[in-house]
Amino acid sequence: MSAEPAGPPGPDPLGGELRKVARVVLLDAQDRILLLHGHEPDDTADDWWFTPGGGVEGDETREEAALRELAEETGITDVELGPVLWQRKCSFPFAGRRWDQDEWYYLARTTGTRTVLAAAGLTELERRSVAGARWWTCRELTEAHETVYPTRLAELLRTLLDEGPPARPKVLDTEIV
Repeated sequence: MSAEPAGPPGPDPLGGELRKVARVVLLDAQDRILLLHGHEPDDTADDWWFTPGGGVEGDETREEAALRELAEETGITDVELGPVLWQRKCSFPFAGRRWDQDEWYYLARTTGTRTVLAAAGLTELERRSVAGARWWTCRELTEAHETVYPTRLAELLRTLLDEGPPARPKVLDTEIV
């Protein structure tokens, strides 16, 4: 596995300790991206789409966390993790608390395209807040009216598909919701 690239320079704009998160930009053979559909645990109308991933646990690397989270949330294990594409700091309310995160987005590809995912490793909170998953084309993502995180994902995906992975991870704007 590759070494972790250096994080963005400068002070933490969110203040305090950031949760280390690894996310996966999973593409299939048709260049569709897999997104999970999430919502507030007690309000299914407050919903959004997001990439698989989650927090680093114990002494695991971000790469290990990315693969573990992908397997837990989707059942997909037949991937090879690629480079870090993007890094972003974000802060958002969810399930009654504020989450301050330092997220790294890894590229991964799969040859299979499951329509029914085996999300057997979800935590209790995830079982209450993840409603499903779907594969999106770049065009569908561009035309979507749903909330998607990171907010510029359609543009980022288009650049990735047109130009390939960046030579160094792109640092995205901090998102505070």
